[in-house]
Amino acid sequence: MENIIEFENVSFRYEADEEGKLLDLAVENINLGIEKGSFVAVLGHNGSGKSTLAKLTNAINVPESGRVLVNGLDSADEKNTDEIRRTVGMVFQNPDNQIVATIVEDDVAFGPENLGIEPQEIRRRVDEALKSVNMYDFRLSEPYKLSGGQKQRVAIAGVLAMQTQCIVLDEPTAMLDPSGRQEVISTIKRLNKELGITVVLVTHFMEEAVEADRVIVMDKGTVFADGTAREVFSQSEKLLAVGLDVPQATQLAKLLKAGGINISTDILNEKECIEALVSLLKE
Repeated sequence: MENIIEFENVSFRYEADEEGKLLDLAVENINLGIEKGSFVAVLGHNGSGKSTLAKLTNAINVPESGRVLVNGLDSADEKNTDEIRRTVGMVFQNPDNQIVATIVEDDVAFGPENLGIEPQEIRRRVDEALKSVNMYDFRLSEPYKLSGGQKQRVAIAGVLAMQTQCIVLDEPTAMLDPSGRQEVISTIKRLNKELGITVVLVTHFMEEAVEADRVIVMDKGTVFADGTAREVFSQSEKLLAVGLDVPQATQLAKLLKAGGINISTDILNEKECIEALVSLLKE
């Protein structure tokens, strides 16, 4: 499968602290490829480099050394910046900071308007994007009246209206309640599976990472683990050593196993846990 984003020996540091002291590398010698159409979750404790990695994907951050390529375009070349940001769209943690208009459909239209798209095409894109995130019925609403989950879906629609091939979400559910989190995760899963949009989700919720095809764990600016969710979360002791946990269903399975119940310990979610327990009862 072809990569949409490639990191080649990428290192990056923020310039200096308040006293002018040179900071340590935020990411160091990263080599990664993000496949087109994949759903990748990026985990890591605070300061691990996961948000820095996200901002390197669309030239918000530019490498100190190495290269980030987006569809073959080098992010360090300013001539490529607009095209890269049309290819990779970003959704951030606080939905209120991303809303710029007083009406939902105007907010979604903001990006395409800045690209100089024809009004008729903008209308089509806005309607299509809002339908994709199940927010079309709210197109004439005022954003401040929406829930947190609805605001994030509007933010995602704004990225879709720019016809990005990849959406990078930097802890988009951190400020949401469980219902809002579920809205956002269901939306990005559907966009990935039904529309083939590449998704990179930076999160600190293990249950969200379980939904991804691939999980990357960052620690001290480097890639600590990289594999399927089952492969990564089977290494619970290693994850604990870098300040991370495993999904609650996985924890429960391990506790049951330790208590003498013959249950698999590579369970990832509630559904798998229930199915395993029901299977045991039938034996």
